[in-house]
Amino acid sequence: MDPRLVLVALAHGALVGVGAWLIVIDVRTHRLPNRIVLPTLVALLVLVAIDTVATGASGPMIRALIGMLVLGGFYTLLRLISRSGMGGGDVKLAAVIGLVLGWHGWSELVIGAASAFVLGSVYALALILLRRADGATRIAFGPWMIAGAVVGVFLG
Repeated sequence: MDPRLVLVALAHGALVGVGAWLIVIDVRTHRLPNRIVLPTLVALLVLVAIDTVATGASGPMIRALIGMLVLGGFYTLLRLISRSGMGGGDVKLAAVIGLVLGWHGWSELVIGAASAFVLGSVYALALILLRRADGATRIAFGPWMIAGAVVGVFLG
């Protein structure tokens, strides 16, 4: 069995665990804690660097770093436009997700990023139609970002 494949599977398994933990926290508190998100980002940066050294291929690392900057930058812009809509935790999580999806590929990045907004919008619309929410209701977006990332990995 390919050792790289085993390491990638272990890393993705850990990300699923961290993602599930963040979903629970965000739904309950509307927070994505730095103490979880930032170490995850650092660990992923190290893993991407190790992957680059191990494979000798710099393309995935460059794509990952661009993905991190682009998605993190986009969420930063959204936060600047509406501070009450997008939180700082969402911005940091976007950097994590951008890194992972960018490492996978451009289509994964685009599909994952777009899926978060589609899934979140469908959920919000369903709540509004069921009269369980209105335009002022706060909805945790981290779960939809994580779900979108999963969609991006599997469909990209």
